[in-house]
Amino acid sequence: MNTVIFGANGPTGRRLVEQALEHGHDVTAAVRRPEQFDLAHERLTVAQTDVLDPAQAAAVIEGADAVLSSLGVPFGRRPIEIYSRGTANIVAAMKRHRVRRLLVTSSSAADPAVRFKSSGGGALLEVLKPLVIFGFGRTTYVDMRRMEQLVAESGLDWTIVRPSGLFDAEGVSDYAVGDQHVRGAFTARIDLASFMVTALDNDEWVGRKPAIATRAGIPSTLEFFRKEALA
Repeated sequence: MNTVIFGANGPTGRRLVEQALEHGHDVTAAVRRPEQFDLAHERLTVAQTDVLDPAQAAAVIEGADAVLSSLGVPFGRRPIEIYSRGTANIVAAMKRHRVRRLLVTSSSAADPAVRFKSSGGGALLEVLKPLVIFGFGRTTYVDMRRMEQLVAESGLDWTIVRPSGLFDAEGVSDYAVGDQHVRGAFTARIDLASFMVTALDNDEWVGRKPAIATRAGIPSTLEFFRKEALA
């Protein structure tokens, strides 16, 4: 399968590239700064691509079988549009080149209907959730909701994947997946990547919004906020 991965230079994107190559895909890593991308493989092509440029997005998607997106930027107070604008260009390019399969990374905190359901992460995490969602992460989740809407209305064979708080782990674990919501406070990036790549093998999650959470080896709430949320 010829798979294009946007956001491949990010911590989740790199895991996606690794997992896709491990599963035998021919991978095109669409990155803004290829000089910072240090992975190499005989089935890997690195393409300098600005997803906010419609022509560049269209060029890299031509000939693809599937597109994975882990677009993202750090939390900030200014309005964020990389998720919605970038994904809009991806969707337009896929329609232009008749590419059907799209998986995008969102967040369990993006959907107002599920984000305050108990994650099982303990009282401290539940107290801190409003600070993240309505404070320093507000602009991120606003744009993620815009992204989710345009993907759901795209007419493509889409899947919107909703991890919990992302952290790094060495190997794929026995993670849990649920439709829109799953009890679990944190998600290892490698588990997220594994799920997204294996979801390409069948149509089970087409048109759905699976949530994913890691069960073992998760960080404490304080460790997570120190290393990830406030980094």
